[in-house]
Amino acid sequence: MGAQERTLYPERSVRDLFGFHLRRIRKERGLSLADLAAELKHGKTVLADVETADRPIPKGLAEELDEFFDAGGIFGHLFKLAYLEAFPDWSRRFMELEPLASHVGKYAAGLFPGLWQTEEYGLAALRLGLPRADAAEIEQVWSTRAARQSLLHSADPPFVWVVLDESVIRRQVGGPSVMARQIAHVLEHAEGPHAVVQVLPFSAGGHGVGSSITLLDFLDAPRVVYAEGYGIGQLLESPAEVQAAALAYDLLQAAALPPEESRVWLRCAMEELRT
Repeated sequence: MGAQERTLYPERSVRDLFGFHLRRIRKERGLSLADLAAELKHGKTVLADVETADRPIPKGLAEELDEFFDAGGIFGHLFKLAYLEAFPDWSRRFMELEPLASHVGKYAAGLFPGLWQTEEYGLAALRLGLPRADAAEIEQVWSTRAARQSLLHSADPPFVWVVLDESVIRRQVGGPSVMARQIAHVLEHAEGPHAVVQVLPFSAGGHGVGSSITLLDFLDAPRVVYAEGYGIGQLLESPAEVQAAALAYDLLQAAALPPEESRVWLRCAMEELRT
């Protein structure tokens, strides 16, 4: 006698709704979890956990399901909603707007930007920021953050211009080797056609920006600014607030090392960490 299937609760969350439709369509096609796993790149345990919403939806699964079941994009739509649902209310509007931006300008005050984080650096940073979270919770938050990075590999990625405070590089997260690989990852982006990085060294002195800020520019909408600190963020949309934040960002760019010098500076910092 087989194990009894767990009851699903599609009204509880978008992730639960994703699992509900996965089980529904799978059964309509007369497939077991093992049958479906044999057709996809994801294993039976992963699919079972997705059906019961016991794990985040893995990257790429929604597209596989839509193609295999010819589902008309329903899993892709649900995945996007589940992705937004994973963020707190105060950041969801920013997460909706970020993929639509043609240009992203960012001042990173404490950590490397999430769009440019490696997995090992990102996980190390999350462990520090969420000291009471268990491994599964850390993995869940990271999977949500990593999903954001897909916009950098889209057919029309935004141009990303980042000003890194020197403290981001000097404060080691995960140890020297993790930091060295993180800097190498940033340099890969900065040496490509869609990104620029500048370093704001301690020698530049003080400035008026106390937290990380992100400017989003659009081809068909006004600029917005997202200011964030520990556990909270605020989307600025009023023209006066956006203009003030943009001026502060422009002054940071002017005070930072030029892009070429910044890349040399980062390579030196990377070699110091390696030795």
